[in-house]
Formats: sequence, structure tokens, C-alpha cells
Amino acid sequence: MSDRAETRGPSSRRRMANINGAGAKQVNGSKWSDAGDKPPHYSGKGKAEDGVHNHASKNGKVDRAIAGQQQLTNGSRKPKNVADDINEKLSCHVLQESLLSSASGYSNYRGILNWCVVMLMLSNARLFLENIIKYGILVDPIQVVSLFLKDPYSWPAACLIIVSNVFILAALYIERRLAVGTISEITGLILHIFNLTSVLVFPAAVVLTSTSMTPVGGVLSLGVYTLLFLKLYSYQDTNRWCREIRQAKARKLTRSYSCPSVAQSNGSAVYTNVSYPGNLTHRDMYYFVFVPTLCYQLNFPRSPRIRKRFLMRRLFEMLFLMQLLVGLIQQWMVPTIQNSMKPFQEMDFSRMVERLLKLAVPNHLIWLIFFYWFFHSCMNFLAELMQFGDREFYRDWWNSESITYFWANWNIPVHKWCLRHFYKPMLSKGFSKFLAQCAVFMVSAFFHEYLVSVPLKMFRLWAFMGMMFQVPLAWFVGRYLTGNYGNAAVWMSLIIGQPVAVLMYVHDYYIIHHGTTT
Repeated sequence: MSDRAETRGPSSRRRMANINGAGAKQVNGSKWSDAGDKPPHYSGKGKAEDGVHNHASKNGKVDRAIAGQQQLTNGSRKPKNVADDINEKLSCHVLQESLLSSASGYSNYRGILNWCVVMLMLSNARLFLENIIKYGILVDPIQVVSLFLKDPYSWPAACLIIVSNVFILAALYIERRLAVGTISEITGLILHIFNLTSVLVFPAAVVLTSTSMTPVGGVLSLGVYTLLFLKLYSYQDTNRWCREIRQAKARKLTRSYSCPSVAQSNGSAVYTNVSYPGNLTHRDMYYFVFVPTLCYQLNFPRSPRIRKRFLMRRLFEMLFLMQLLVGLIQQWMVPTIQNSMKPFQEMDFSRMVERLLKLAVPNHLIWLIFFYWFFHSCMNFLAELMQFGDREFYRDWWNSESITYFWANWNIPVHKWCLRHFYKPMLSKGFSKFLAQCAVFMVSAFFHEYLVSVPLKMFRLWAFMGMMFQVPLAWFVGRYLTGNYGNAAVWMSLIIGQPVAVLMYVHDYYIIHHGTTT
């Protein structure tokens, strides 16, 4: 015992003396103990703190020791036993959950997200190198031209698009006759129905009967006519609403707000509003045809000026991403699709699933690039060029937790058209919301099939059934899956659903036009 006492340094003896002295004062009933005031500073406090700091620094807990000292100096708390206080200073454990436990409340997984991106890039880089080693360079710009033209002296798709002006002018002149009362509402309705039906039937007949029309040219021309159909339907619908609410005679035709006489004020354009029938002009009509929207209105929101830098950035994105899309399709998708034909012919289920999963990656990547190219680069370029102010072409569909939210937010122009000219009119006529939603999906399914089957000159209804399958899928996801599970279901339907439809159409196309899939 004497040896152990001698080995202890003077600082240890002083610390014990200070502790005992403080305890004696408290036991003897000093003034601060009875009144509840702060305890006086006992001698040797600085050295005791040095000892605590040294011990804490050795264990990497200096901050915890300092926090313990701050708790001692807090006058609002009751004085603690000095021995307990020192134990608290020297402690290194508190009651807490692991970060990955749901009870911890931790939500910053940015590093894990970056890790996923890096792993995705590395895995795709490996697939790209494997593709190059196996097939070589397959990108051929000349082949791209042949996809649009069979004969360099025959341009059926371009001619078909030029002919669309006939239907545009027909809709304008019908509305002019209705505005001045030359024809009745019933006659105007019949003429509009005939004009809109011709917009869909005429190009389909040309594509099906023309031998020089390529599938890509057919998709392009039918896509233009589909957009024109939706625009002209909105045009006649909006003008009919204007006639219904008009209380005075038609005013003299004036320039529309969509194509106004522009006055300059401090470098920005000043526009004036227009009222019906002042909007029934050629310039107003063609402005609506070219702006990136499907819903017509008399007074469009306009941006004050054209931002040249913004315009050039969007143009660069359009050109670059177009080349990237063509390269990925030729180098990655075409070989995978060709290698998928034999398992489908032999009905080898395991190989079919393997081919499907292999096709899902490039197909989904190309779809994402196409979304950015079309809905952001192209539509913003066109809107900036036309000084169209409403740039909400998409919303945060990538956060969709239900199928209905995805379809309502990934293509805002089509969603607005369906809501304004189809869904709400059905509700106003007494139909239920479910029937109105089913009708909207049916119209969308028709146009999907129209844009695929007619250019390929075969009718298999895969696109139609795929869109109609969204109705029960939306019900199932909305009822049984929520939050992250619902979002995962949406992504799964996008990643797996599209390759299935692609393989179905390609397989049938090869069977019809080549007689074999080998």
C-alpha cells in the first residue's frame, strides 16, 4: 500500500484532497449547500481540469469533456455530486441508434447515391467495351439517311407534312364562317368532324399505300398529323366556347395577341390583348401551330425577348443528343434485338428473359435521353424562338409514387389537353372519374397504336394493350404500394414494359417481311 501511495504523483494527491475538501464542506452544511447557490471554486480546479482534458484527449473525447464542464457551469441545473460529474466527463457512450436504423432519423444518403452512379457508369462502360469488342463499330451515318428515304428523288414524308396546310386553313376558314354567322353551328360541327377525321385518315392511307415510305418516315409524318389533330380539336373547341359566352356582335378583325404589332418599351416588347373573333387570322393560327402546346387560347403568355445564349445551348443539345441517340441505337440496341429473335422463335423462355433484361438497359437509357432531347432541348428551343412563355413541359415524374401521377406529369402538354378537352367535359356530362380515366387511357392507347402499327404496316395491338394494362396496374400500385415501393413499381414498369413491346413488334416485323427470325 505504501509503495502504491508513493507512486501516485502530487497532482493525484491534490485532486483527492480537493474532492474530499469539497465533500466535507457540503456535508458541514455550508451556505451554498443550504441556499442552493452555485458552489465556490475549489482550489486546484485548473489542475483537475488539466487531468480531465489529458485523459479525454487520449480517448479522442475532448469535446465531450468540454460539454460536461459547460453543464457544470449552468446555474439553472441542480448541483451534482462531484464524483458523478467527473464520471460524466470521462464517459464516451450515449444512448443512440445506428445510422441505418429507421429509428435514427438519418436521411442523408448522398454518398450512397454517388456510389450508385459510379457503379452504374462502370457497369455500362463494361457493356460498351464488350459490345465494341464483339461487334466492332456499327455506327453508320449513311444508314441513317436510308431510314428516312428509300429513293433520294422521292420524299413522301416531307410532301405529306406540307399537305397538312390544307387542313390548317380549312379549320381557320370554318371558324371564320361560324364567327360571322354564314353557317350554322351544326354545319360547322359537321365540317370540323370531317376535317379532323381527314387529318387522321388521309396520312394513314398514304403511308399504307406508298411503297417509297419508310417506317421512320411514316412515324415522323404521322406524329406531325397527330399533333395537328390535337391542336385543331382544341382550336375549334376554344372558339366554340368563345361564341357561347360572347354577348355582343363580332368586333372587327384585329391582330391577335399571339402575333401582335410589337411596340418597344425599354428594350422589351409590349403586347395588347385580343378578344374573339379578332384571333381568327392566319398569323394567329400558324403561331399556335408552331408553339409547343396543344391547348389553344386567345392570349398566350409571352416572354419579353429571345435569349440568344439560351437558344444556342438548346440547339447544341439538340444536335449532340440526336447523334448520341442514333449511335446508341445502331451500336447497342440493333445487335441485341437481332440476337433476341432466335429465342423468341424457339420459345426458349429462359433465353427470352435474358434477352429481355439485356435489352432493358440500352432501351431505358435511350428513352431517358430522348425525353431530355425532346421535352427539354427541342421544346425549349422552339418556345424561346417563338417567345412562348409557358415552359412547363414536364414535372417531377421521376418521383412518381403511382402510375397515374407519372402519366399526369411526364408529358404536360398532352395531360393539359386530355384534362381540358376530354376528362372535364366527360365529368360535366355525368360520367364517373373512373370511367373518364379509362376513356383517357383508351384514347392514348389508340394514338400509341396508330403511331406504331400504321408505319410498320401491321396490326398487332401490342401498344394498345400495353396502354390499357396501365389501368389495372395503376389501381394495384395505388392500393397496395406507397412511398418508395410505389416509386420502384413505376420505374419497373418503365424499364421492363417498353422492351417487351419493342421485342413483340420487332419479332412480328421480321416474321412478316423476312419470313424468318434467324
